[in-house]
Amino acid sequence: MKSILKKSCIVLLATSMLASCKKFNDVNTDPFAANGDQVQTEYFINNAIIGAQQDPGLSERMFILYWVVGGHSLQDEDGDTFSQGSFVDDWASEYYRQSSQWQNNINTAIQVGTDQIAKGTSKPYTQNLIQVARIWRAYLMSEFSDTFGPMPTDAFQGTNPQFKDVKTVYYFALGELKDASSKLDLNVTNPSQVKSEDPAYNYDYAKWRKFANSLRMRLAMRLSEVDASKAKTEFEDAAKNSDFITDATDIFSVTESHGWDALASVFRRESSWMGLPISATYNNLAVGLGGVKSADQLSATFQSAIKPANWLGQRYTDQFATKTNDPMAGYWLNGLPNTIDPRAYKIYSIPGNTTDINYPSISTSFTTSKGDLKNTAGTVVKTLDAKYTWNAKVDGNWGPKASRNAAITTNGCKPLLNLLYRSGNNRRVFFGPWETYFLLAEAAERGWTSPVAAKTAYETGIAKSFEYFGTTANLSTYLASTDYNRVGTSVNWDNTTEPAATHTMNYEDGITGAAGTVDVAYPKNDLYKSGTVRNDHLTKIITQKYLAQLPWLPLETWSDHRRLGLPFFENPAVEDILTDLPALTGSNYMTSSIQFLPQRVKYPSNLRNSNAAGYNTAVSALGGADAVLTPLWWAKH
Repeated sequence: MKSILKKSCIVLLATSMLASCKKFNDVNTDPFAANGDQVQTEYFINNAIIGAQQDPGLSERMFILYWVVGGHSLQDEDGDTFSQGSFVDDWASEYYRQSSQWQNNINTAIQVGTDQIAKGTSKPYTQNLIQVARIWRAYLMSEFSDTFGPMPTDAFQGTNPQFKDVKTVYYFALGELKDASSKLDLNVTNPSQVKSEDPAYNYDYAKWRKFANSLRMRLAMRLSEVDASKAKTEFEDAAKNSDFITDATDIFSVTESHGWDALASVFRRESSWMGLPISATYNNLAVGLGGVKSADQLSATFQSAIKPANWLGQRYTDQFATKTNDPMAGYWLNGLPNTIDPRAYKIYSIPGNTTDINYPSISTSFTTSKGDLKNTAGTVVKTLDAKYTWNAKVDGNWGPKASRNAAITTNGCKPLLNLLYRSGNNRRVFFGPWETYFLLAEAAERGWTSPVAAKTAYETGIAKSFEYFGTTANLSTYLASTDYNRVGTSVNWDNTTEPAATHTMNYEDGITGAAGTVDVAYPKNDLYKSGTVRNDHLTKIITQKYLAQLPWLPLETWSDHRRLGLPFFENPAVEDILTDLPALTGSNYMTSSIQFLPQRVKYPSNLRNSNAAGYNTAVSALGGADAVLTPLWWAKH
């Protein structure tokens, strides 16, 4: 794959565009501007796919610090920036620049192929390559638009591209997917050198058609809350022939590398400061869910650390944030959960388990599993030993409590993303079969025509995810479970009984050791059915979709939450003022609001510098200020 990238870069360096192989030197150059490159179509497609893997510099800026945080898949590590509604221009600028180049590449691929056909110099496979390029362009446009909002649909054809509103972008992408997939000729064969230029499917056109239809279902569902008729029509048409991603062999994924290039792990093994700890959201959804006991998942080494099902943990009111609607606010689980979604131990490491080959022993801060706790006077009152415990730090402003709690701010005291996802020995996933089935389940639940019944699709989505993570042995127990997780949702499809308002848990005072009981309330998700429902079918579907999409697809978990308010996302802690989330205060932190959670990434300043008219058009089409808290057109308002 490296040789493919190198070859493509050499071709591009010989042209005036220079694409993703060139450093960005002029921040006032509009990257959406036209170009006149003329080389083989497959080279441009290859560069557009590989570039979108995001090189380490970009993946840190966009994938980890924006998408991951927006989608609540990992803790916000960089000063709790985006989780607090803040924005860093440099992060957004680099993604804007590179994404524009990928789209420049893919549009050039379409133009080159079209010109070759017109001139009679095309190959037997050129027409198919054009359709593949159109399909990938639709994906790139959705990724860009889901991040920023309005964008050009006619870019790279003139020096002043016209920004279109999000509705227009989505209608265009949906139309492209339908038309391009219908024009793929599955009987066309490719020479080996052409196949090697496709890092996803080796130009297996049947798989590209499946991807197009599944992607069309994704984008159609995105419109469900604002344009239901269009969403239903597009979804049903894409699903009608069952020609979509249903199997592991159809997964759209790209092999990662061990280098410092676009194919390097998107989670950056080389980064010694980013621990990539579990998010509070994932933890709350996974703990208690599915009835699979930790005792049955872990070796004898961990058995003594496993806590009873009714154990909440140790309470520390002076060292842990309490001004948040996180149901674990103020508590530390001094052991391992009694039951937990079996995928959790596959994705995250257990603190202190440093002899495991999958433990990310990248830095001493990752292997240190002890941290001091101080009182309000600054005196150390206890040293927490996090070995074989399971806790997450809620994002937000912890105020003075942050300096009193070295454990929760030390990477090695929390479950960290396993080495499997950092090492460059994996394939980055863009679309898996589980997502197809959860989309079908949601469609059927909405009463749309679906080739698969809602319950069957839901359970198949879970099964496909378990297959991917290697936890199929636990599937039957999991699907039958009526146990509630920390937010009041169970797995079993037929169990739609709402949990009691509270559940009684045992705990102890972390400093004195005094035992007690407490009635813990399930959090109220005001963003979904006014917080009255926690365990209906749609909540189950989106909860399972969230758990299945991670760690690869945080942009999708963020988009689902922006669209539906599901699954439950806890508010950032507000022990002190959150300057960029002014609506969230110490008096309303128990409620949920879109004004407490980031909704989009602001446009970078270089757009204003290079194309002021385009920027103004984009903001006008956005329908609100160019701000982190302005919802996109399809998002829940």
